[in-house]
Amino acid sequence: MAFNLADLIEHAIDAVPERTALICGDRSITYAQLEERANRLAHHLAANGVVERQHVAIYAYNSIEFVETMLAAYKLRAVPINVNYRYVEDELVYLYDNADVVATVFQSEFCPRIAAVRDRLPMLQHLIVVGDGGGAVDGAVEYERALADASPERDFGPRDAGDLYILYTGGTTGFPKGVMWRHEDVFRTLGGGIDFVTGEWISDEYALARSGAENPLGHALVLAPLMHGAAQWTTFGALFRGTSVVLLPKFDPHDVWTAVEKYKIGGLAITGDAMARPLIEALIEGRRDLGARGEGSASDEPQAGGDSERSERSEPTKRYDVSSVYSVSSTAAVFSPVMKEQFLELLPNAFISEAVGSSESGFNGLRLLEKGATANKSGLINVNMGPDTIVLDDDNKPVKPGEVGRMARGGNVPLGYYKDPAKTAATFIEVDGKRYSVPGDLARLEEDGTMTLLGRGSQCINSGGEKIYPEEVEAALKAHPEVYDVLVVGVDDERWGQKVAAIVQPRERARPELDDLVEHCRTRIAGYKVPRALYLVDEIPRQPSGKPDYPRARKVAMDAMEVTT
Repeated sequence: MAFNLADLIEHAIDAVPERTALICGDRSITYAQLEERANRLAHHLAANGVVERQHVAIYAYNSIEFVETMLAAYKLRAVPINVNYRYVEDELVYLYDNADVVATVFQSEFCPRIAAVRDRLPMLQHLIVVGDGGGAVDGAVEYERALADASPERDFGPRDAGDLYILYTGGTTGFPKGVMWRHEDVFRTLGGGIDFVTGEWISDEYALARSGAENPLGHALVLAPLMHGAAQWTTFGALFRGTSVVLLPKFDPHDVWTAVEKYKIGGLAITGDAMARPLIEALIEGRRDLGARGEGSASDEPQAGGDSERSERSEPTKRYDVSSVYSVSSTAAVFSPVMKEQFLELLPNAFISEAVGSSESGFNGLRLLEKGATANKSGLINVNMGPDTIVLDDDNKPVKPGEVGRMARGGNVPLGYYKDPAKTAATFIEVDGKRYSVPGDLARLEEDGTMTLLGRGSQCINSGGEKIYPEEVEAALKAHPEVYDVLVVGVDDERWGQKVAAIVQPRERARPELDDLVEHCRTRIAGYKVPRALYLVDEIPRQPSGKPDYPRARKVAMDAMEVTT
């Protein structure tokens, strides 16, 4: 069996050709249409010199074309490259050059940026532009014209499980790096090829498509940008099963709940508080407004604390029907206890799952929280470890219960980083004859066998010899009623080496004081962990996925220190 990503989607296409595959805004296509359009694009790319193992960049918001381009590349055994749509010219040049991109599909509004960098990218030979809203680039082919002039046939050569999937991740350094996976390994880790709970392998490449044809799963909703792995694997995992995927062009909490109600969405995949807080407040806002108009009482609704952030949308707020939601899963960012508890109150039929993983390791552990259960008050993520997950000390030996080490995962792991053998050797190591991915996340092995994630080691704050993990302090601060969002970083201190600085986005019309936040934190964390500096901002620096952007947050703190000294 060749577990190849294009093959797996083609099996679903053959099983349910007339079923809706993708919905984005007011557009939708069936699986048969996805097949035809991806085939046409693949033939167009091949006719313009793209061959197997070459790289095709996608520079766009969530769209049907984004998914079509990924599938088209895989059909050719080429490799799609995800591009952060926030990148400016120098960042684009770095990524396109580092990834050896030979062709790119990009959204029309990015025409000025592509035009500005094209001459600096000698390997970039072919350009395809989606839409007509942002000007033109000399020589670029319009996407629909490219499809119209190409063959719709599936007449490609055989593929195998060793074809490449590459995911570029900014990590904590600010320089994107490409994580290389074999198709089968990433499918086993993130695409449903291994059951997360039982650890059992799928041995039949047709099993997911057959199961989806016999037992339709409804619709899957993708909230995060497709340029990030979490969104890609929500999408691929659904497509392998013949599920209808609803893409949101951009994250908006009201659009999320509108889609939930319209398509009877069962599961929400979010990025911690960055998505949870606006989603919760959109629900609370609607119930308050309806209650004020006499259409129901809001007196017993959970409060998010302080004044709700008001949407600028012109239409009246409504009470959404969220009865279909049975699960909320969070990955990649702090999901604070107060947010978990409010979700469980607002979604009567739901449970919460919190997963730990990374671009370099995939799935590492999972924890479920049902209504009536008490969330972990520390705010740190505590999970049951996956079957191939361990915690290693500095000598690459498994730690004992109560000890802190580096989270590691064996089994199906990446090949390494593209064009970075030194980092590959440092991250992918051998322990007792088995290969492990050790991306740098610190964790504590608990007495009960679970694992508590402490955060990326590079973000750990060393204050007077004490190690302080930003995510723990962030979770404490987020429970304060005047704090809407927060990141915590270490800044230089003459006495202690580093001190804890809080970058806080206050709630509307709120202005928290450092002393108040310190007293609040002292009830939740040890005194040496409380913030010693406070910087208020209009918006917390985050990546488009909702993950924290610690380099930018640290720059905010350092710039503010220079002004005040």
